[in-house]
Amino acid sequence: MPVYLDHAATTPILPEALAAFTDALATVGNPSSIHSAGQRAKMLLEDGRARVAASLDAEPVEVVFTSGGTESINLAIKGLYWARQQDRPRPRIVVAAGEHHATVDTVDWLERHDGAVVDVVPLDVDGRLDLAGLEARLASADDVALVTFLWANNEVGTIQPVTSIVALAHAAGVPVHSDAVAAYGQVPVSFRASGLDALSVSAHKIGGPVGIGALVLGRTATVEPLIHGGGQQRQVRSGTQDAPAAIAFGVAASAPHADVRVLRDRLIAGVLEAVPSAVLRGDPVDRLPGNAHFTFPGCEGDSLLFLLDAAGVAVSTGSACQAGVPEASHVLLAMGLSEDEARGALRITLGHTSTDADVDAFLAALPDAVARAGAAGMASREPLLGR
Repeated sequence: MPVYLDHAATTPILPEALAAFTDALATVGNPSSIHSAGQRAKMLLEDGRARVAASLDAEPVEVVFTSGGTESINLAIKGLYWARQQDRPRPRIVVAAGEHHATVDTVDWLERHDGAVVDVVPLDVDGRLDLAGLEARLASADDVALVTFLWANNEVGTIQPVTSIVALAHAAGVPVHSDAVAAYGQVPVSFRASGLDALSVSAHKIGGPVGIGALVLGRTATVEPLIHGGGQQRQVRSGTQDAPAAIAFGVAASAPHADVRVLRDRLIAGVLEAVPSAVLRGDPVDRLPGNAHFTFPGCEGDSLLFLLDAAGVAVSTGSACQAGVPEASHVLLAMGLSEDEARGALRITLGHTSTDADVDAFLAALPDAVARAGAAGMASREPLLGR
């Protein structure tokens, strides 16, 4: 059986969540219907909502189910942006560097189509948002629509100073959204304590099913909806709600989550011993407990990924290859790495199925993969013809 160490991409569904999902699929009824069949479906839906809310220290009415983290982030950013234009123009969106592409592409879309002005706050060498830079961008906040940032970076795992970011924005009268998709289930996430106006999460990162997420939206926050027709969920997101997915999400949210910190620390120590040239990226202390992210000098991250996959170990890379052109991680570039350094990235993430044997298998396969990737060298930056 392959060794799976890419839990940050998606983690296997929990058995109890799968059981709840398959049982609920037999329930007939639209949760919006007032007859008994509809009300049975609604009970499942609202049970799931209450469980998700409890896991996030929020009220059930604040939980708006979506199709996943990407839709939740789009709804938060576009919805807050459009709502903030109602009384006067506020074109500026203050966004942290190194965000997930669900945020990057959303603010780029608003820039191209709605005249938004994207104001990027830099990261330090560990991937932490520059609070002084944020404060400077909020010094004149009359034209700022919102602030958006990752609770914890999905690549290098650095946890952001959430309450400090929110305090600075709220002092300037600006609403704040956080993408907590990577943090959820890894570290405590309290919507109430954070002071956030909006928070995005996704079920499949915590052992729930793919295809459902949530936007936690404070009672006083206002967003313009992306989807119209029906007025469900505070008229924020219309459409027939998925009761089976909701209850499975709730069951996963209620389950105790494994603490893999000790296992991760053993993995990090093993990598640095086996490959002394490897460099741990991200904050060495304030990082997600399941995240280990390295760069390997002289190696292409994609080559390492493929070699490890051939050895039966599934990991991820911080780079993407688009149209045949190997590209460096924008997160690592934002942290100040050179392009060659950034292209040698590898992300290993642990979850509820991870074991000591998985770590041993990865550490056994790594030295040969690094030696072979180093011998192959860096890939050409020129586009591949005919692709």
